Amino acid sequence: MTMLSRIQFALTVGFHFVFVPLSIGLILFTAIMETLYVRTGDPKYKTLTKFWGRLFTINFLLGVVTGVAMEFQFGTNWSRYSEFMGDIFGSPLAVEALMAFFLESTMLGIWIFGWNKLSKKMHLLAGWLVAIGTHLSAVWIIVANGFMQNPVGYVLRNNRAELVNFWEVLFNPYAWYTYVHTIFACYSVGAFFVLAVAAYHLLRRRNVDMMKASLRIATVFAIIATLGNAITGHFNGQNVALRQPTKFAAMEGVWEGGQGVGFPLFAIPDSANERNAVEVGVIPGLTSFMAFNSTDAHVPGLKDFPVDERPPVGLTFWSFRVMVGLGVLMLVLAALAWWHNRKGTLMERTTLLKFLLWSIPIPYIATNLGWMVAEVGRQPWTVYGLITTADSVSPVALADVVISLGLVVIFYAILVGLDIYLLVRYAKAGPEAMDERQAAVAD
Repeated sequence: MTMLSRIQFALTVGFHFVFVPLSIGLILFTAIMETLYVRTGDPKYKTLTKFWGRLFTINFLLGVVTGVAMEFQFGTNWSRYSEFMGDIFGSPLAVEALMAFFLESTMLGIWIFGWNKLSKKMHLLAGWLVAIGTHLSAVWIIVANGFMQNPVGYVLRNNRAELVNFWEVLFNPYAWYTYVHTIFACYSVGAFFVLAVAAYHLLRRRNVDMMKASLRIATVFAIIATLGNAITGHFNGQNVALRQPTKFAAMEGVWEGGQGVGFPLFAIPDSANERNAVEVGVIPGLTSFMAFNSTDAHVPGLKDFPVDERPPVGLTFWSFRVMVGLGVLMLVLAALAWWHNRKGTLMERTTLLKFLLWSIPIPYIATNLGWMVAEVGRQPWTVYGLITTADSVSPVALADVVISLGLVVIFYAILVGLDIYLLVRYAKAGPEAMDERQAAVAD
């Protein structure tokens, strides 16, 4: 029962996270394009704003549906969890719906139908307010999740966690480290989406001038995002080492705690025997340094904690390592594209353009692996140190969970398929293919 409910929630979040990072990354790119249009008056940037904004709108509207369905699961599959901390979890979600979602939805309508009805600056303001709304939505969702990772601002009363300090929950350090890291990940998804679409058109010598302009900005966007991810990831890891030592030990494959813990360049964790079956190229003291800025710092190992309080080590370890590897790959691809575009040799680098075209899944996989590290690494707790996942599940019939899981898979697969179909169709059509009817609606 618990495992099926976990699978269902993981699939729901995984599907939802196909939409969210692209929306956040793409709306910021669209707002930048419109800013260039207002500042320069170049109609090229107006066409590009409408092109990327249309792809954002498709993705955003379909993503809203997946977010609504996800929240129902707190009441159906996780009623004991909702009863335990609904007082705290409900507050940020309510603010997100009333403030952030209302702002982005209202401003999106004004932005879509406001072309030639608003002044350039007022229309640009509407676009930036949509971008601010999407970023604020992420704030409140991650604040709610931050309490699950690092409970603060509460008291235990009548077997429930009750809110006593809203501001302590809002400014939970765990939430803000995660937020900044997640936002850079969203920018990576948006940047590589733009790079892939631009590469598609450049390979076919279509819309060359506009796609070169998009690619030039997207490469800078991608480099800043991937470097930002690396820097914030380091500080996020130090925060995890301080507040969730079991997760950090699982991420790094540390079984024996101690001072001056080394970092293996390659390792294969062996949970059954509580050791790493393979360790290659151990750099002395590096894990201690990464965790606490000292090569002699003490780092707890997994053996310092009871077996039933350790997360799944293999899944946490490999999710973290593959995520880091994909981040390095994205930085290399973005840097190569920026360099060849700057030197004017990108059009001849067809292999690189093909790599960029097929690179779309890379940031999606990396961001989902990051969430797996955060959520799987928190196990066996739903709320760290307070309530376990096993104690959070609803007392519902097994058949009900099986049926709802099947429906979730079918429903979400249809939504993701529709999203991919529409994005591919309109992205391949290009910015100059907007027919008269679409242009009339947009204007």
